[in-house]
Amino acid sequence: MTRVRSLLSIMAVMLLPAVALAGDDEPTPAVAKKPAEPPTPAGASRAEIKRMFGFVPAFLNAVPDNALPGAWEEMKTVQMNPSTALPPKIKELIGLAVSAQVPCKYCVYAHTQFAKLHGASDAEVKEAVMVAAQARHWSTMAQGLQMDLKLFRAEIAKVIAHAKQSAGKPPPAAIQVVDARSAMQDMQQTLGYVPEFLRKFPAEGIAGAWKEMRDVVMSPATAIPAKYKTLIGIAVASQIPCRYCLAADGEFAKLEGTTEREVIEAVAMAAITRHWSTYLNGVETDEAQFKRDVDRMVKAAKKQAGAAKQPVAAAPTARPAAAQ
Repeated sequence: MTRVRSLLSIMAVMLLPAVALAGDDEPTPAVAKKPAEPPTPAGASRAEIKRMFGFVPAFLNAVPDNALPGAWEEMKTVQMNPSTALPPKIKELIGLAVSAQVPCKYCVYAHTQFAKLHGASDAEVKEAVMVAAQARHWSTMAQGLQMDLKLFRAEIAKVIAHAKQSAGKPPPAAIQVVDARSAMQDMQQTLGYVPEFLRKFPAEGIAGAWKEMRDVVMSPATAIPAKYKTLIGIAVASQIPCRYCLAADGEFAKLEGTTEREVIEAVAMAAITRHWSTYLNGVETDEAQFKRDVDRMVKAAKKQAGAAKQPVAAAPTARPAAAQ
């Protein structure tokens, strides 16, 4: 018992300093808080995306941290920027045309919705895809025939020269195209020269092939202005890639008055589209989730646009002193 009491006495003495401190009226020094660490570049990008759309789309959230800052900045400053050389609607139609022939289901859906967001009609959407189809069609012919590029350029130069000479003049009487013979006559009259890639097309199908090219790509009376159709052709050709198409569409683009900056931007849109197509397909992005996210992005953009259009209430004007 004596030994137990001794142990208790020793423990009591050991506890005295702690008890005294606990009852001390002196304030306990505050522990300095660690300064908040700055967000990582990827975190800052995700925060900006959330501010813009109200959420972070799953396909963007899944991008590796080391890739997201650059990929997001490129998308934001080129594709989503309303102040570049090309109108937003045209950039999205270019993206649609490129993605349609990759093909990429994700990109087709996104660019279609974004194009409509910027006012694209159903006719413009379908025509952009058809222009892409035409580019792939004639690219296949030219490359499959292994045509001489120098000769091809010379033939296109003849067509361009004829177009310049014909500008402003009344159109000649229309030729009814029903077979190979009438098709060749119409090509000669329209182009001033029949290039080799058209002459070598199977006679059985040249009437239909020529009419589609003439009435979609070459007609000035279509949903998309001629200048922008040439840029769609350049964008598609640049990522096939097709040297023949680039040579032809490049000259036709100049004829339609495109600027170098517009051409560069069209090619950049093709590059951005191929970039995201590769990523989305490569990681097997959930298609249903992707479409839901795109729909939410479009809804957020419409909401922001609506808020921007709301008139600002004028401040009340003070009454003259005499009237108070």
